[in-house]
Amino acid sequence: MSKSFGALWRDRFATDAPAGEATVPDAALARLLAHRTHRGYTDQRIDEATVSTLLATCLSAPSKSDLQQVSIIRIQDHDTRAGIAALIPSMPWIGSAPEFFIFCGDNRRIREICRLRGLDYANNTMDAVFNATIDAAIAMQTMIAAAEIIGLGSCPISHVRDHIDMVAQMLSIPDGVFPISGLCLGHPSQDGFISLRLSPAATVHTDRYDDSDLTAQLDAYDRRRDAVYSIPADKYKHTDRFGTPVFYGWSEDKARQMALNDGQTMRSYLTDKGFDLS
Repeated sequence: MSKSFGALWRDRFATDAPAGEATVPDAALARLLAHRTHRGYTDQRIDEATVSTLLATCLSAPSKSDLQQVSIIRIQDHDTRAGIAALIPSMPWIGSAPEFFIFCGDNRRIREICRLRGLDYANNTMDAVFNATIDAAIAMQTMIAAAEIIGLGSCPISHVRDHIDMVAQMLSIPDGVFPISGLCLGHPSQDGFISLRLSPAATVHTDRYDDSDLTAQLDAYDRRRDAVYSIPADKYKHTDRFGTPVFYGWSEDKARQMALNDGQTMRSYLTDKGFDLS
């Protein structure tokens, strides 16, 4: 990683870095700032020792109250992997990545611990969903970061939740457990794409939440992002409903994405799996 902190900052935010921060003091930090999503992989397998180390590393992540409410399903069966990939044909890297994992929030284990100790489980609330979700998400991000440090690439697959009932059936996922994301992992076949992010000025607040400058921040971000990558017209969302604007930036794209209900079944799935969401 030879780029300066300033260059990495400009790649990520398309703005100048804070004054006085010209270099990154640690190569690992530079890799995190230079994060890219990788959807193309070489045929090179990841050796078992590396996979084991990555799993151990991600399970070393913080956990709410030491409850350790994460489970990881490593998909090695060819037919199972092909079945999941077939559900999401727009993402062929699910089937081609050397490794594919499903990260799950796991509230079942702590319920079983209570049962084994002869105690009632008395915390079937929305907090149970949040805590298990956060445990699983932190573990997955830790694996992503660890993989990048050793030169591997990854791609999270949140779309597994769009087919959560079928994925759960394929993987024999029991009550109290729910997938939060898939994760492709492998040796990158090419440089990944750096996704330009909102600047810290738009997302970092001091002492109190203040988005009074949001409109200006979004407009500036839309223009910076468009200068790096302009969304092609054939990628405009729902033009039949919302038309074709003169300028189509990130905020227009995301507003259209959220303007229509995507029909996700997460709530009904969680209810069926024994969670009380009232």
